[in-house]
Amino acid sequence: MEAHGGTGASAAAADDIADDVADEIIETLRRWVDEVVVPESSALELADEYPTAMASQMEDFGLFGATIPESHGGLDLDHVTYARVIEELSRGWMSLAGIVNSHLICAKLIDRFGTDDQRNRSLPGMATGKLRGCFSLSEPDSGSDAGALRCRAVRDGDEFVINGTKMWVTNGERAGVVALLARVPEGDPSGSSGITCFLVDKTPGKHSGGITVSRKIDKIGYRGLETVEMSYVDHRVPADRVLGGDGLTDAASRGGGDGAGHGGGIGNGLRWALAALELGRINVAARGVGVAQAAYDAAVAYAKEREAFGKPIAKHQAIAFKIAEMATKLHAARLMTYDAARKADAGERVDLAAGMAKLFASETAAELSLDAMRIHGGNGFSTEYPVERYYRDAPLMIIGEGTSEIQKLVISRALLADD
Repeated sequence: MEAHGGTGASAAAADDIADDVADEIIETLRRWVDEVVVPESSALELADEYPTAMASQMEDFGLFGATIPESHGGLDLDHVTYARVIEELSRGWMSLAGIVNSHLICAKLIDRFGTDDQRNRSLPGMATGKLRGCFSLSEPDSGSDAGALRCRAVRDGDEFVINGTKMWVTNGERAGVVALLARVPEGDPSGSSGITCFLVDKTPGKHSGGITVSRKIDKIGYRGLETVEMSYVDHRVPADRVLGGDGLTDAASRGGGDGAGHGGGIGNGLRWALAALELGRINVAARGVGVAQAAYDAAVAYAKEREAFGKPIAKHQAIAFKIAEMATKLHAARLMTYDAARKADAGERVDLAAGMAKLFASETAAELSLDAMRIHGGNGFSTEYPVERYYRDAPLMIIGEGTSEIQKLVISRALLADD
């Protein structure tokens, strides 16, 4: 972990302290994953049951405030430590990392682009996990092409009236605040138009004002947490819940966030959401590392105890070589993920590094989960062993926070951009 301030011996000492604290956090989390998550996750996942007790323990650990500033009650973890946290959670059960990720993307948007009032209103509760957040961009006809979204927000005095349908909303039912992307039509009095982020307050549950959780989406993997469709019918949102302000109120209310000086948040929603998704891509890369680690561990353990032709299958060169390949890819995925996280900690632009890490780590998780199933043979196709869960969970990471194809687009654009 890189030093953040100070010089010489004092900087090194501060870095050592930071490393010690991070290691203590990870070691505590690792014990909890091994003792609680691993034994219980498969049964909950197969039943598609929300891990209420685990989520409560994650609150106790402070994980819902992992990247929220200390000034608002969060842990304010650096990106490397956060990646390690997500890796450990995903090693036990990837769905736990998903519960945290959507929440923290919402918090990142508020912290980075919100007004002082918006930060003070939402972040303290989000840091404890008592106020859950979610991020809502995708629609039935708008996924990778985020600019094609149809959800609309029309101004009516001091409110906006929202109509539209959103898909793939993690935490949507339990959330108390939704970072919702909607299109504001041209002619808005603020003088700008386009995709805007609204902080939609709701009562946790299936119905809240004009919001309805219209259905829970059944999935082959990534089970045990809610992924829902949400409908908005004439739902009213106060203008002061436009992320970064609506551009018509006193500019001083926007405080020191990146929203200040931009005439408010009208029309800035998509740009800001894509910036916040860089944290999401580091999260997904770390999830990929965690699932890949779990698949690798399961493959090694099984290969050492399963015998064929008079010796453990790990002694057969075909299996030994496969394990060597798995370990190499896992190591590379972890290094790429930590590299992106370190760049984020240093304040560097990370679209290229995060895109590369997310692409490689997610594909590695898919490859290693299949390799683990093959090493398990017929047992890998049974729900008695966890490798089939890794195989079902891995594709979500290839799709979520931008598909592999979108990552290649992001990467190629960054590499080929004119200086």
